[in-house]
Amino acid sequence: MKPLQHPRAADINIYAVLHALAEPARMQIVRTLVEAGGKPCGSFGIDLSKSTLSAHFKVLREAGIIRQETGPGNSRVNTLRHEDLDTRFPGLLTAVLLAVERTETALPSL
Repeated sequence: MKPLQHPRAADINIYAVLHALAEPARMQIVRTLVEAGGKPCGSFGIDLSKSTLSAHFKVLREAGIIRQETGPGNSRVNTLRHEDLDTRFPGLLTAVLLAVERTETALPSL
């Protein structure tokens, strides 16, 4: 498996980060990583095809939100780059996570 490219912390782009976090499935991946730490790609319990999930992981990785490393077998382990994001954009990820939580709490049940 070829190594994946990750942007340096100094190269993380605010527009790429906001674009990546604006998609609900990607936001769910980020929220899961906040709670659980590193997780293999297939362990998120999101009801999407493998190719769709791979595309979401790629967007998150290229935005600098997650790091993907080779795990056991052919798996990739995902970790949140919270420290890098906080260094580049202090408080951004925490604010977005809080806003999503508040929005979901305020939404009426369907």
